[in-house]
Amino acid sequence: MDLQELSKANLVLFGPLHFCAAAFGLYWVVANLALSGCGVPGWYTVLSLLLLCGRCENGGLMFNKCNTDSKINKISNNCKDLNKFEKIGGRNMVGRAMNRLAGRLTAVALTAAMAVSMLAGCAAGGKNTETAAKKEYKPSAMEQMNAKNDPNVIQDNYRTCYEVFVYSFFDSDGDGIGDLKGLTEKLDYIEGLGCNEIWMMPIMPSPSYHKYDITDYMNIDKQYGTLDDFDALITECHKRNINVIIDFVINHTSNEHPWFKAAADYIKSLPDGAEPDPSECPYVDYYNFSKTNAGGYNKLPGTNWYYESQFVDSMPDLNLQSEAVRGEIDKVTSFWLDRGVDGFRLDAVLYYNNNNQTETIDDLTWLVNNVKSKKADAYMVGEGWTTYREYAKYYKSGIDSMFNFDFSQQDGYIGKVLNGTANHGASTYGNALVDVENEIKKYTDSYIDAPFYTNHDMGRSAGYYNGDNAEEKTKMAQAMNLLMPGNAFLYYGEEIGMRGTANDETKRLAMRWSGDSKAKGMCVGPQNAEETEQTYDTLDKQMEDPYSIYNFVKQTISIRNAFPEIARGTNTFEKDLSNDNVCIFTREYNGEKAVLIFNPSKDEASVDVSSLGVNDAVAMLQTTKKAPSYKDGTAKLPAYSVLVLK
Repeated sequence: MDLQELSKANLVLFGPLHFCAAAFGLYWVVANLALSGCGVPGWYTVLSLLLLCGRCENGGLMFNKCNTDSKINKISNNCKDLNKFEKIGGRNMVGRAMNRLAGRLTAVALTAAMAVSMLAGCAAGGKNTETAAKKEYKPSAMEQMNAKNDPNVIQDNYRTCYEVFVYSFFDSDGDGIGDLKGLTEKLDYIEGLGCNEIWMMPIMPSPSYHKYDITDYMNIDKQYGTLDDFDALITECHKRNINVIIDFVINHTSNEHPWFKAAADYIKSLPDGAEPDPSECPYVDYYNFSKTNAGGYNKLPGTNWYYESQFVDSMPDLNLQSEAVRGEIDKVTSFWLDRGVDGFRLDAVLYYNNNNQTETIDDLTWLVNNVKSKKADAYMVGEGWTTYREYAKYYKSGIDSMFNFDFSQQDGYIGKVLNGTANHGASTYGNALVDVENEIKKYTDSYIDAPFYTNHDMGRSAGYYNGDNAEEKTKMAQAMNLLMPGNAFLYYGEEIGMRGTANDETKRLAMRWSGDSKAKGMCVGPQNAEETEQTYDTLDKQMEDPYSIYNFVKQTISIRNAFPEIARGTNTFEKDLSNDNVCIFTREYNGEKAVLIFNPSKDEASVDVSSLGVNDAVAMLQTTKKAPSYKDGTAKLPAYSVLVLK
């Protein structure tokens, strides 16, 4: 074929296509400018204008002169070759024909691509392309009902507390480790969830990732930031009416604490047969040393002496009966209260004084009085990992709360009810709550129960339920915990159904803000954590789903905040109306009464509650798209749901 024939073929084959491309370019510009609802990206408009205005004679796209530096020319790699043509002989008919062919092919291809993009962009009813693919959020029936209730949060110690492991929460500086600045950045999230108290696991200097072995009680671990960062956090929390309690670990220190190092060095220097003298080294009285290898004691290397360390040898136990130690604790409580702390979570209470309960209650009594004398409304909650018949005794100290372990974990009352292993089904939950209350009242009439479902020492609750209705049970467990009387605790990540079990590190995995591990603020989590398959979506996706675990938990807390009687009210278990499928409580506070009906079973339930003197349903929780209802004195609850009546 000669050059003239080639040129004609080019005209015949691609002339109409080029005309169509230009025509569609004009249409595209008009459509993009006029139909702003399509949300077409601006560069499409630019390309459309270029299509309309012309093409490069030399094969470059939409320019009359090739520009090898243009980004647009990267789409067509012909300019470089054409420059070669010019150097050896310039523009001939073959060159122009081939250039036109390439330019027109590119134009047609781009026009087709833009047409597809426009159709896709407009298919979602005029939404921009970034959000068009997202499913439109339609509030659930429970959201619509609960939205009618305004928050009625009272400034007392009946709160909803969010437990945070700072290390795994949110990273502000990109080192993969969460920090105080990161936590401060996420206060709006915590507030939006409905929580109005934060408990931070230990934040003081420590050689370990978990920081339960402290080396300095009056500072911040450098991984987490500075005291200034802490002060800023407190300020921002209080602006939002969020209280802050910190983990107070006084059962033991790190073996790298200056107190212990001084005591150990002194013991090592003693001649054979000599006894430690506190006048020579006061720190020997800070710990419990013995020449006898008693239970819970470890040998001090290089000596014939042993020291008490109930957990591990790197955590020597403090002698809390020592006046010198109490003097140090007095300094520490003043330091943190002066910085605005609202209370303390007391670690390992049962292990004080080698499990001597009498001495421990004495220690607690002293500590409570010490703190309350400085801040009367300071909140104090103790960890006593045992049954209610034992931890109830520690209320004699005047402490505000002891964690309610009987309802936590898979084998607690909540787990038993949901897994179908409770002797009396749903009623087991009500009977147990009454038993706990009655036991505590033997020792005090002034207490705040501290319900929680799981914490940093326990496997995550989403792992408790598998098979049919696993997600419904996971949601329902949170409702049964968060709607108990008292100051309710929620471990970070539980609101999205995170999983994690086995070693402690795996129970403290990085918060799943996003599916992108490189997203801003994402933490790497503890080094020795085991790889854990997750069942439920990350937070960013769950926020878009009205039936997600996140939105269920958020709605649960909103109910707790809307009706003060739920947390503070006198609790009555309506035993005669309850059965294996439903559990019913009446809560009364300041002349207000609310009736809570729980259906933690897989079957739909119907119950006549007209005798309780309620008028209407005011709030509800649904784990599926089926919503509970109330009419003519009869409450109807689908499987795994809650109804609140007033």
